[in-house]
Amino acid sequence: MNVTEIVVVGAGMVAHRFVDSLLSRADHAVRVTVIGDEDRDPYDRVGLTSYFSGTTPAELTLEREILADDRVAFIAGDRVTHIDRAGRSVKTHSGRVVPYGRLVLATGSYAARVAVDGADLPGCFVYRTLDDVQALRRFVQRRSGELGRPLRGAVIGGGLLGLEAAGALQSLDVDCTVVQSSDRLMSAQLDLAGGSMLRRLIEARGIDVRTESRTTRLDPDASGCVTALEFQDGSIHRADVVVFTVGVRPRDELARAAQLAVHPRGGVIIDDRCQTGDDAILAIGEVASFGGRSVGLVAPGYAMAEVAATRLLGEDAAFAGYDESAKLKLSGVDVASFGDAFAETAGALDVVYADPVAGVYKKLVLSDDAQTLLGGILVGDASAYGSLRPLVGARLGADPVSYLMPAGGVETPGGDLPDEAVVCSCSNVTAGRIRGAVHDEGCMDAGEVKACTKAGATCGSCVLMVKKVVGQELTKLGQTVSNALCEHFAMSRRQLFDAVRVSELTTFSAVIERFGRGRGCDICKPALASILSVLVGAHVLDGENATLQDTNDHVMANLQKDGTYSVVPRMPGGEVTPAGLMVIGRVAEDFGLYTKLTGGQRIDMFGARLEQLPLIWRRLVDAGFESGHAYGKSLRTVKSCVGSTWCRYGVQDSVGMAVRLELRYRGLRAPHKLKIGVSGCARECAEARSKDVGIIATESGWNMYVGGNGGFSPRHAELFASDLSDDALIQAIDRFFMYYIRTADRLQRTAPWCEDLEGGLDGLRSVILDDSLGVCADLDTAMARHVDDYEDEWAATLRDPDKLARFQSFVNAAQTPDPSLAYVATRGQVRPASPSEREDGSVLIAGTTLAVLR
Repeated sequence: MNVTEIVVVGAGMVAHRFVDSLLSRADHAVRVTVIGDEDRDPYDRVGLTSYFSGTTPAELTLEREILADDRVAFIAGDRVTHIDRAGRSVKTHSGRVVPYGRLVLATGSYAARVAVDGADLPGCFVYRTLDDVQALRRFVQRRSGELGRPLRGAVIGGGLLGLEAAGALQSLDVDCTVVQSSDRLMSAQLDLAGGSMLRRLIEARGIDVRTESRTTRLDPDASGCVTALEFQDGSIHRADVVVFTVGVRPRDELARAAQLAVHPRGGVIIDDRCQTGDDAILAIGEVASFGGRSVGLVAPGYAMAEVAATRLLGEDAAFAGYDESAKLKLSGVDVASFGDAFAETAGALDVVYADPVAGVYKKLVLSDDAQTLLGGILVGDASAYGSLRPLVGARLGADPVSYLMPAGGVETPGGDLPDEAVVCSCSNVTAGRIRGAVHDEGCMDAGEVKACTKAGATCGSCVLMVKKVVGQELTKLGQTVSNALCEHFAMSRRQLFDAVRVSELTTFSAVIERFGRGRGCDICKPALASILSVLVGAHVLDGENATLQDTNDHVMANLQKDGTYSVVPRMPGGEVTPAGLMVIGRVAEDFGLYTKLTGGQRIDMFGARLEQLPLIWRRLVDAGFESGHAYGKSLRTVKSCVGSTWCRYGVQDSVGMAVRLELRYRGLRAPHKLKIGVSGCARECAEARSKDVGIIATESGWNMYVGGNGGFSPRHAELFASDLSDDALIQAIDRFFMYYIRTADRLQRTAPWCEDLEGGLDGLRSVILDDSLGVCADLDTAMARHVDDYEDEWAATLRDPDKLARFQSFVNAAQTPDPSLAYVATRGQVRPASPSEREDGSVLIAGTTLAVLR
């Protein structure tokens, strides 16, 4: 079927997925018009709560490239008001008429309120859109100022969304109570025992819970704002802000007006092809009713989007039904539910593990022979969710009790997952699809599979399983890469670090004699140099270890393409005095160096010859500068905005913090370079979330983000901890860096390291913040030793004649310039000459000053 004109009504996550799926596979002319009533691009509703921890609306926005495709017309902020089925067109609020060949309804749902008096009072909110959460935060900030105290809040509805809303209110310093009409929290996902355990965990974190309570009215105060809830039993609960999370209702009013079949409980009735009663109209997501139900989860919406796109491309596909697996993490509380969690299958058996002291409840639902997994509930420890959920319908092949015991996660039982096992429920990606991406499309790691299949792209809970399946397939292809450092060491970098630390060896020759073989190579030598730098703390050019360094560390400068070097003095936090600037200017002028401001708020001077480096650094060190370590796998820069020192929006002293951090971590050697950013407010001018550690000021302290980087595979850092004090922030960074240095692979940046960690960020938090491995004292001691032992490498080099002997162009001529260096004038400075410029003679031989350039 050559469908040329497709109109999508709705611009949410499901509509976005539909357009992405359609365009990525369309091999003929397709024209898609997407009409959304929100005045913004599609965004991630699943991650909406992260807005309260510093995530900006721009960061929640889904891939803009999808709707920016030439085949797509995106109309935002214009609601569709009428469907003309006979004329095959839709009309919008602005009067625009858009014809369609096929129409896809993806209007989603709206948040319901309890039908009681006072539900629309000022201070009452729903929790559905970005506008909702922005309005909620503005109200809390304004109202608390008016009342002169923290607010009291109530969340009506104790499901997934209700608990997220409660966490959001708590982050706004609102004293919060969750009000649930049923006998337990998350009653759609948890049994009574699981709900009871969850209640204990939630209350232990300062959120009150009130079950079996029906709200009958909301009362206003003298100003007209909400002030209290009245319950059916006559009791009253004081509340200055109320959030309704009592469920959603399909937005099916367009379909009703167009006389499409709508279920009595709401939702446009569809078949398993996502087809409505009109052959030209499909419905997907929360607006669709399949089997008499509409479900407010993104995973089945994505599955419908894939089915609809496939059908419109002329291929066969069918919606298999709702996967209502759910996972929640709130303030350190893990909850997950999957499959037949309530054991409704005939003959089903329960296997339960409960530890009320530790706050853990786990249940597996099995077939009557106790062999096949049907579903499960995990409260307090959901680490096994990613491994267990894909096994629903499969034989466990082992004692089910072993999957529940607190051993830190579950491995996939003997053999591979069946092809039909759904690994990523958000995108409905099966194990077979992942295998196909490896075998047929050449994906060589989990990141490539994610880009190819969308597995792990939404909630991320399946990432570990995706990696496992990819690893199994690569092993079958004979392409599994060993974790050995190189041919000379059978250990990984992490294992080698531990071996050197325990053995207390201090030289490369001693280490390779005991733990390796041969003479080493350009892989293991720099890696050992980094390890020894951390554990021994000697100068990089001291003794035998000087021969281990790569080109840049060998001369403590960055080699440029013409054989010269760049010089980058440290400027902590980008701060530099006028006197310092003048020194740098004079040095650059005297040595004819090209100068440029770097992205890390420093000044880089290019074109220094090898023999000039000590002369340049003598003047810089005398002026108070020290090495900026731009050449090393170490801390590079701590970038900052001006913060509260100057900026009217700043809420913390970002410059002061940046200077403190850079002086603390200067010279810290690591598996890869390290960068930090410090922003003085949520406007994020320092681009902190593109750094290995990003710090964003809040009214209460600092939010700490980890695992960001630029480079070939740019990543945004993820929130690690919130509202930390100065000292708590520094302690967390100390431990994060030192744990990374000890455990990361060779040349592994913090972003992939965080992804590879067992348990991901949650596991990392337990190590760094909760000391789950009992190593924090050791990490603290190691960082304290680094801080105490720090010495500027260039200052030390200038005091040592043996080290200075390295800096000469030729062995027998300390100050003879390399005659092959040639430059041309560009914008008042010099740059290396190109081959053609060398040929026509428009060059300046090295050693001539900038002043005589033509």
